[in-house]
Amino acid sequence: MLVGRAIRIRRKHFALLVAAILVVTSSARSQLAPGSIDNHWNAGAKDCKAAPQAPLEVHPYNPRTFILRENLCATFEAPFMYLLIGSTNALLIDTGDVADANQMPLAKTVMQLLPGDGATKMPLLVVHTHRHLDHRAGDGQFMHLSNIQVVGFDVESVRRFYKVANWPEGLAQINLGDRTVDVIPTPGHNETEVSFYDRDTGLFFSGDFLLPGRLLIDDANADLASAERVAVFVRDRPISSVLGGHIELDASGETFPWESQYHPNEHVLQLTKDDLLALPAAIRSFNGFYTRSGTFIMINSMRMLIVWAVLAGVVLIALVMILVLYIRRRRRARRLRAAGGGQS
Repeated sequence: MLVGRAIRIRRKHFALLVAAILVVTSSARSQLAPGSIDNHWNAGAKDCKAAPQAPLEVHPYNPRTFILRENLCATFEAPFMYLLIGSTNALLIDTGDVADANQMPLAKTVMQLLPGDGATKMPLLVVHTHRHLDHRAGDGQFMHLSNIQVVGFDVESVRRFYKVANWPEGLAQINLGDRTVDVIPTPGHNETEVSFYDRDTGLFFSGDFLLPGRLLIDDANADLASAERVAVFVRDRPISSVLGGHIELDASGETFPWESQYHPNEHVLQLTKDDLLALPAAIRSFNGFYTRSGTFIMINSMRMLIVWAVLAGVVLIALVMILVLYIRRRRRARRLRAAGGGQS
């Protein structure tokens, strides 16, 4: 009896020990690599010619994660790019809006940030959040360099590389050695749009799918489906920050003028997990043209252009009709005056 009881106690202690080890291990795995997102980005200038700016800013989130931004005076798009370094490979998300390496030394800067020298330089994979030119114009700077693969930006190239069979459903992974990045198809802004989740830092890279600015939606149904998939994906995952492709708002949430190269009192880059979770409801409220729902500003730019064109056409027709009526009245008045003068 005593021996049996002792055995049961030992088994109980062993079970508790195993449970404790599993909890500690799980906790260690869930811990995110820390980093600093606080940075005062260059505001550009009212007159860029009178106030020359450095073309590229680099902010180290941590020793293996870098946030790069093209200066507003180099391009009003001022896109963000992200460099993630693993133990065997590195990943660059987007290549910006400026192709000329003399004007925008993107490749040179990225290569200097990578570990190794010469033939031992760490291999680099270059990907895009989507195919719009302001996210891939710098591709050519990397094409001639060794140990670098640049993924194509058309739909078929994206599907083929990530091997997502039922696009846009499903996920893909990029293995950087000791660092895994999840790839989530998020079409809606553009059919090639993808977002990235870094398991190491908990950073979610959302491109133009979600950013502190105008959410340009080409396909509302696709965008809603993407937002719902993302909400499911992030619900039980730690998200340290959501980092988009641009900043278009000031700190009060108002948009800067389109093509402005001066962003005083700019909104912070980072959004939150709550923003991702709130996005589906916001998109459901989108009227297909322009809707502001809380902090979300949703626009279908093509439809808005059509609306503005129609309004401009209506105004032009109205002005022409007013001019025609005015001319007719002038002519009628002249005829009446002439008729009156002849009768006298």
